[in-house]
Amino acid sequence: MGIKIQPLADRVLVEPAAAETKTASGIIIPDNAKEKPQKGTIVAVGNGKKDEPLTVKVGDTVLYGKYGGTELKLEGKDYLMMRESDILAIV
Repeated sequence: MGIKIQPLADRVLVEPAAAETKTASGIIIPDNAKEKPQKGTIVAVGNGKKDEPLTVKVGDTVLYGKYGGTELKLEGKDYLMMRESDILAIV
């Protein structure tokens, strides 16, 4: 990827998936009504804690809570930095 950031301990860097722009029936969703995505791809991982290695790896697609993580902007792209415990599932 080329991201020059290394999360510490049990933290991971997630690139959120793009928000839906259209409903299943074809209705276009305006920008102010779009929901925050709850799915993303892991782009960087920390080393884990002493007795708890990380279970996710770079490239995994994950589901996380709606308000989980801290928003970051790196190299013009949006990312979320969160603890592995904020991740709900690997898809």
